[in-house]
Amino acid sequence: QVQLVESGGGLVQAGGSLRLSCAASGRTFASYTMGWFRQAPGKEREFVAAISWSGGRTYYADSVKGRFSISKDNAKNTVYLQMNSLKPEDTAVYYCAAKKFGDVLITTGYNYWGQGTQVTVSS
Repeated sequence: QVQLVESGGGLVQAGGSLRLSCAASGRTFASYTMGWFRQAPGKEREFVAAISWSGGRTYYADSVKGRFSISKDNAKNTVYLQMNSLKPEDTAVYYCAAKKFGDVLITTGYNYWGQGTQVTVSS
């Protein structure tokens, strides 16, 4: 079992930056591929970024490529999402998710989810 707790959301102006964190419980964090997803009001949840269990591979949605960066600190059991050049369309609840030894390029199959953190980007 893995429990995930996100933090770092908030209100920011367009063009600004935020860093989301996701703290995971459990001693096998290094075995998990981690992902970030988001859900805007009235829309379906969508994939944002993922990092492989080893931290060696990353994958991004086209909409955030070049602006967002995902990283993983296995020693701290934490995954981060650095978000730069934020746009109003990035406004959503952001969720952290985990799947054991999962393929980073496959955006499904995540077994564990956090409760989400709200990101609001004003224009």
